[in-house]
Amino acid sequence: MTSSSTSHTTTPRTVEWIVTTQDAPWRPQEPMLFSAMDGMPNVIVDVMTPKQTVDGIGGCFNELGWAALGLLSDNDREAILSDLFTPGEGLNLSLCRMPVGANDFSTDWYSYDEVDGDFELEHFSIDHDRATLVPFIQAAQRYQGDLRLWASPWSPPTWMKTNGHYAAARPWDGSAVDNGISDDQLGEEGTDMFILEDRYLETYARYFARFVKAYGDEGIRVEMVMPQNEFNSAQVFPSCVWTAEGLARFIAVLGPAMDRLGVKVFLGTQERPHDAQVETVLSDPAAGPWVQGVGFQWAGKGAIAAVHHAHPDLALYQTEQECGDGRNDWRFARHTWGLMRHFFLNGAQAYTYWNLALTEGGVSRWGWAQNSLVVVDPHTNTFRYTHE
Repeated sequence: MTSSSTSHTTTPRTVEWIVTTQDAPWRPQEPMLFSAMDGMPNVIVDVMTPKQTVDGIGGCFNELGWAALGLLSDNDREAILSDLFTPGEGLNLSLCRMPVGANDFSTDWYSYDEVDGDFELEHFSIDHDRATLVPFIQAAQRYQGDLRLWASPWSPPTWMKTNGHYAAARPWDGSAVDNGISDDQLGEEGTDMFILEDRYLETYARYFARFVKAYGDEGIRVEMVMPQNEFNSAQVFPSCVWTAEGLARFIAVLGPAMDRLGVKVFLGTQERPHDAQVETVLSDPAAGPWVQGVGFQWAGKGAIAAVHHAHPDLALYQTEQECGDGRNDWRFARHTWGLMRHFFLNGAQAYTYWNLALTEGGVSRWGWAQNSLVVVDPHTNTFRYTHE
């Protein structure tokens, strides 16, 4: 193994080498010596051809994560937050995600305005978040003073949707969770569940603006928004399907509203391998100029290469680490490494882990078990770090 910057010098150089295995994480090895090549190396590190700049790596602030950390002692919780966020001491998470209202790892469904027909947003409030998301983010800010945030909704307020319900699918077979959705409220990929009328589009753009301002009043700056999490997916939990054309109509209104606040708009999150959907929005004359980046997750990994090739100067983010099954095993940690490699090799400038912390088993309000970086045992009020 050698570095191209040292292959023509006789002065040896060393690099730190850290190895993690299933049973022995983060173990320093004997230093690796770099000197003039005397044969074909196993690996060549080319430092003369830089690729994309990485904006940051982070995770998502979810309500159930804060609830899990709340089971721990103050000392344990602060130690975890330090390990996650303190620059130079741990993961140094610096560019994180948050929901706009409820997501699948909220305590339950809510939005910031569930009063039917409140086009003036007179009843808008983030009071719900002051018990969970606001203190969670503020706690992270104590350790990462330059913490950057972006946000996306899982569902608009129910009265802005064609089905009048926060979800778009019935619970899966065998699930003990009932979301109360009826057959005539089910959503379908390739349709628009948001009411695409000017009055609703304009109100929803102001809803985003009120969200950004309300969090700003808490000392939490949101620097970028995406209009919808997984806009192709009808889910049992908060969700809303849109067509690419429907998203373009909304972004044409959302873009100017966010620009007035100094907030960027990205397209996303794209969870299908369909780069044509991205192109539809980017080529729209009213929406395209407002799109400053695109976010990809899950099967969206199949679209990022084509988008990066067609738009090499467009910011591309990986927006959600695939969530696993709550086992937090070595098998999935290996899968995670492959995902990171794929996204960064195809132009991603940011990578976002999903749940920072969950209780043992990682089961959501809607019955889906997922992985996390930290697992809390609710019986003993102790924690452990996972392989990921």
